[in-house]
Amino acid sequence: MKVLAAMSGGVDSAVAAARAVDAGHDVTGVHLALSKNPQSFRSGARGCCSREDAHDARRAADVLGIPFYVWDLSDRFAADVVADFVAEYAAGRTPNPCVRCNEKIKFAAVLDRAVALGFDAVATGHYARLLRTDQGVQLHRAVDAAKDQSYVLGVLNQDQLSRSFFPLGVTVKSEVRAEAARRGLLVADKPDSHDICFIPNGDTAGFLSARLGRRPGQIVDASGTAVGEHSGAHQFTVGQRRGLRLGVPAADGQPRYVLAISPVANTVTVGPQGALAVRRITGIRPTWTGGPPGTTWSGSVQIRAHGDELPAIAGLDHDQLEVILDAPATGVAPGQAVVLYSDTRVVGSATIAATAA
Repeated sequence: MKVLAAMSGGVDSAVAAARAVDAGHDVTGVHLALSKNPQSFRSGARGCCSREDAHDARRAADVLGIPFYVWDLSDRFAADVVADFVAEYAAGRTPNPCVRCNEKIKFAAVLDRAVALGFDAVATGHYARLLRTDQGVQLHRAVDAAKDQSYVLGVLNQDQLSRSFFPLGVTVKSEVRAEAARRGLLVADKPDSHDICFIPNGDTAGFLSARLGRRPGQIVDASGTAVGEHSGAHQFTVGQRRGLRLGVPAADGQPRYVLAISPVANTVTVGPQGALAVRRITGIRPTWTGGPPGTTWSGSVQIRAHGDELPAIAGLDHDQLEVILDAPATGVAPGQAVVLYSDTRVVGSATIAATAA
């Protein structure tokens, strides 16, 4: 099989490429240049896509003895991931850029180009498992629960999964690092990247303010009474507690959390933690890893990349997914993804549009 290995410059993608080679595939490495002006070096574990990362990917390809190329997808990334991220925050929602990158870049732009060039599959260092059956390809959680990335892959459809290859899904991270060291890959001890790759300093509020400007407004309680001021509603997300700087203390002395964000009124509503509890979630733009699960479904859902599984039932109402949780959850923000699971198998996902108690 002719396989294109996406190599970020980290240990996971390097070992994934190595395993594809070991499996006897004809492997070519590719590094995705996603930034117009990449930094020379990463700051520890923050961000990715620096020139250092590109060099690390090339050195790993050299060790493996495979061809290596760099693909410039910076324009597509800027339009489909970065611009979308800013627009979602401006609209009062909290997007997950990793979900959008997988959907629009790694398993759309890259996969489409790979197929056009004659490749059969794209291999990545994601921690997830694929089970190929007579009925199609199933996406499952990784063996290493702490590293599982099936949540951010929940946007993939059957055609994309059939052309994907996740060699690390059956291995825990410590074994991947040990394997990299045995293979002589210099990235064996390289820190994992975290946070948002295009905000390497971790200052999301500053990044958004630089693009959306200062937009002062009021912080109000549930009755609409002003209890503070903000310099931009885009600096907040539902469930946030820190950074509110409220001028009026709560009558009960309890901490207050962001309950809602209204970009039209330019207000941020705050209240007690108990007011965050929701049981009903409405999702839009559902995507199914196989086919739709039918009019009703029961299993579990995950609403954050590193969140817990929550027992739930769900149903389709035209093009909307209606989810009812068995028990209330807090901090569920519009713009996040809700991913449906049947045991370890990913059923599909949707973008959260609204919540209710």
